[in-house]
Parts: sequence; structure tokens; C-alpha cells
Amino acid sequence: MKQLLYLLVMGTLLSSCQPADEHTYAEIETDFGNMKVMLYNTTPKHRDNFIKLAKEGFYDGLLFHRVMAGFMVQGGDPDSKNAAPGQMLGQGGPGYQIEAEIGSPHFKGTLAAARTQNPQKLSSGSQFYIVQGQPIDDASLDNIQNQKNIQYNEQQRQLYKEVGGAPFLDNDYTVFGEVVEGLDVIDKMAAVQTDGNNRPLEDVRMKVRILD
Repeated sequence: MKQLLYLLVMGTLLSSCQPADEHTYAEIETDFGNMKVMLYNTTPKHRDNFIKLAKEGFYDGLLFHRVMAGFMVQGGDPDSKNAAPGQMLGQGGPGYQIEAEIGSPHFKGTLAAARTQNPQKLSSGSQFYIVQGQPIDDASLDNIQNQKNIQYNEQQRQLYKEVGGAPFLDNDYTVFGEVVEGLDVIDKMAAVQTDGNNRPLEDVRMKVRILD
């Protein structure tokens, strides 16, 4: 029921905020199943960079090196490909950053660019996270609106309350896509055992391909 609500609401939101032309889709393959991701046309720099890296095979064999239940799963660090057990990860990238394209909220299933702290909110050139999040009540959404000068519409509030997400990240990180198939994979990945640095005890690898 919640997934149906998610798809219905997201369809409404996307029809109002996305251009009418076709979207590009990617498939993220994991041992827990595959996720089909739609890339947003409203974030062309992030969309095109993700497509470029995926077509080059950049992501194939990399780890989801940071997993936090009730929050998100993160991957895309090239240093993770042959990382030893327990090795600290999260600092690697392709050698460049991407200009921020901030706008879309962090609902469950959204694909967003990780970043280090920087005043321009520049994104990592390769690291991304997929939101699991949790349902958010009205009082919490009101607090976030006041703190960040955000105004959620009724559809967005409904989605945060019923399906969940991580609204405390809104206006600070670039969301550039969303999972349209395989939402259950996020929950399975988020349930794995991790060490003190939130790295899964058993490697969770990915393979990314662009769908024609």
C-alpha cells in the first residue's frame, strides 16, 4: 500500500517538476537484488556525470561502504574496489567535484550525491547515497521548514509522513534521481551488520549500467 502511494504521489510530483522529454534509467545491481533508477532531467550535470561513469564501468565492483539503517546506503568510492576488511573508506573520487543542483526533497528511494563539507555544496564526482529514511511527523516537518526556510506542499508532506525519507538533508545535498523499482532492496541492504564506521561486515558490491 505504501509503495503504491509512493508511486502515485511521485508520479504527480514528477509530472509537475520534470520536463516532458524522456528520462534516462539506470540499473544498480547488488547481491540483494536490483534497483531501477530514474535520473532527473532537472539535474543535468549530475545526470550526465552518472551516465558517463556508468558507461565507463567506473562503478562496477565498488562497495556500498557506508550503511546506516533508517537513514541511507552510500557507495561510489573507487578506493573500495579492492579494499581490505576494516579499511576506512569514503574519501575517494574521480578527481573532480560537481556544481550543486539542489532542489528535490530526500524521500525514501531518492538518489543523491554525497559531498564533503564545503560552502558551495559541491558534490562528490562519484559517491552517491540512496535514502531509506523513516516516516516523519508534522511537527518534525514544521521544525525543518522553519530551520531551513523550506515550504513543503501537501503532497510532499504526505509522502514524508507515509513513506518516509530524510528531510533534514533537504537544501544541502543534490538529489538527482529516484528508485522506481526495487525499493525493497534498500531495506535489505540497510539491515546488514556493520562495523563501528558503518561499513558492512560482508562486502556489498554494485554494478551499474545505463538502460536503453
